[in-house]
Amino acid sequence: MTTLAEPLVHTQPGFLDAPGRKGLLGWVLSTDHKRVGILYLYSMVAFFFVGVALGVFMRLEQLTEGRTLMSAQTYNALFTVHGVIMIFMFVVPGLSAVFGNFFLPILIGAKDVAFPRLNLASWYCLVIGACLAVLSLFTGPGAPDTGWTFYVPFSMKSGTNVSLAVFSAVVMGFSSILTGLNFITTVHRLRAPGMTWHRMPLFCWSLYATSWIQILATPILGITFILVMLERLFGIGIFDPAKGGDPILYQHLFWIYSHPAVYIMILPAMGAISEILPTFARRTIFGYRAIAYSSLSIAAFGSLVWAHHMFTSGMSAFGNMIFSLLTMIVAIPSAIKVFNWTATLYKGSIEMSPPLLYALTFIFLFCIGGLTGVMQGALAINQHVHDTYFIVGHFHYVMFGGTGFAFFAALLYWFPKMFGRDYNRKVAYAAWIPLFVGFNLLYFTMLILGYMGMPRRYYDHLPQYHTGHLVATVGSWILVLGLVVLFGNFVAALLRGRKAEDNPWGGVTLEWKIPSPPPQENFETVPTVTGPPYSFGKEGGP
Repeated sequence: MTTLAEPLVHTQPGFLDAPGRKGLLGWVLSTDHKRVGILYLYSMVAFFFVGVALGVFMRLEQLTEGRTLMSAQTYNALFTVHGVIMIFMFVVPGLSAVFGNFFLPILIGAKDVAFPRLNLASWYCLVIGACLAVLSLFTGPGAPDTGWTFYVPFSMKSGTNVSLAVFSAVVMGFSSILTGLNFITTVHRLRAPGMTWHRMPLFCWSLYATSWIQILATPILGITFILVMLERLFGIGIFDPAKGGDPILYQHLFWIYSHPAVYIMILPAMGAISEILPTFARRTIFGYRAIAYSSLSIAAFGSLVWAHHMFTSGMSAFGNMIFSLLTMIVAIPSAIKVFNWTATLYKGSIEMSPPLLYALTFIFLFCIGGLTGVMQGALAINQHVHDTYFIVGHFHYVMFGGTGFAFFAALLYWFPKMFGRDYNRKVAYAAWIPLFVGFNLLYFTMLILGYMGMPRRYYDHLPQYHTGHLVATVGSWILVLGLVVLFGNFVAALLRGRKAEDNPWGGVTLEWKIPSPPPQENFETVPTVTGPPYSFGKEGGP
């Protein structure tokens, strides 16, 4: 366990009952990192379900051949907005914004993040950006129809409301940068006495690695989107070949951010899994340092593989070969994590609680996503599956199967600590069945459709793809059923759940040594740490 020089004493009320402003103002004006984390949680879950609804409408359109519900222009707008919402409003802030904000200070023995006001400002940036994105749907010449990548030259020429949509992404980028800046400073400056780098929980390592990507890569995307706006407004010509510009330059700039952004999304997820597995295996994590440094390796190598999105864009054969090799290399630190997670479970006293079930599902789905990603790193396969449904399936296995299921696992793990309420565990088990079945029916079918040659982003499909589309659409219905049951369980727990214990899972890191929900300032006196984070006793207890 995280051993301490002295036992902690708690006399303060939980942060939900702390004195101060009440009601809505008590939330939107609070600089308490825990309240900011919950603001992110509520905002992102709301965005997530809007994105889910748009995704279901897209699947309904593919239920039949020809027109089913909407025009081709509406379909284009739906997949653009679905991508913008899911990427920029859910998976990019993701676990980092919600659980990072709530638990990073607690896990390192601090009373708050380094810059509390900046922390609240980052949430405002996300919400303002989200409002602008929604506004882009209903104002100007029509909803943007370019896809979430906003590729030029189409985004320069499209008569739809692209400028406002890319500006909303710029504003949301500031949220990501401010959060990264805050977390790096917090880890460097606010660790409790004795909390050395190698006594820090692995979730903190993953947040630290993620934060460096956020502050180094996000400005590139912001500048790129501003250039797109300038192209549309003033025709400056940087991406326009008729004026000496180069549209391929846009792809380089976009993917220099957007491929590392995949790791912004997945690294905190991997950190959460590294917290959950030792708790329910009742043994220390296997390969602590290998997992910690593999997070940094993923952040470093992940920034060097952007051009594997552009194998069909006309790069030199040597350039293709180099980026293919780098793509294979970045799989190594991810494989190190999976190996160490599996080794952690070996000979452990495993308790198959809901968080562990969802964490194991993450590993299974992420492995499929990772392996299909390595396949695309091979030049010949990439040529065959480029811009097909195979890419859509792979992307969702990594982003939804990875980040999404890790988000669910983390919420199941930390929900009792965050809200002081326990959810119905039988319902959490029950929700897993439609989630797992629906997810694989939907996205594995997309892998098959893509391998058969079904292009992505097409409004309609040929008869040979119809059965696959039918199966995928039914899968989406089953998946939505699982989501409704899972989140309905959380809502029921908030309204009438029984009081949670301080340490319902027998965890050993610092958050399990304070009451549920945590006090206003987390610790009355800053703890002094004297041991590593995952040491369980001989009986497997804390």
